[in-house]
Amino acid sequence: MSESDRDTNFFESVYEVAALIPAGRVTSYGAIARYLGSARSSRMVGWAMNNSFSSDRNIPAHRVVNRNGSLTGKHHFPNEHEMQRRLEAEGIKIMDDQVVNFSDVFWDPNLELKVL
Repeated sequence: MSESDRDTNFFESVYEVAALIPAGRVTSYGAIARYLGSARSSRMVGWAMNNSFSSDRNIPAHRVVNRNGSLTGKHHFPNEHEMQRRLEAEGIKIMDDQVVNFSDVFWDPNLELKVL
């Protein structure tokens, strides 16, 4: 299997997990990476989220934030405020590009899902 094929398969796995994040909840790049058994691949999860906009599927990339609840991926949305707008439409409070009460709305796939 080529490196490109491995990346494509990893991205697809990331998308499968992201698609399961309930509205009104967020998770982190690292939580998805750990769930997929690649704890050191949180940056690659970020690349997958950035690439999700070219997918035909509706991937809720706005629900994936950094480990502190910061909207670090906001620059990859159609405009700088779109990620915040989508999260707020789901009832998540944002202040200064940060999820308020992050631990209360955090969705951990390792606790919520069985292994894919």
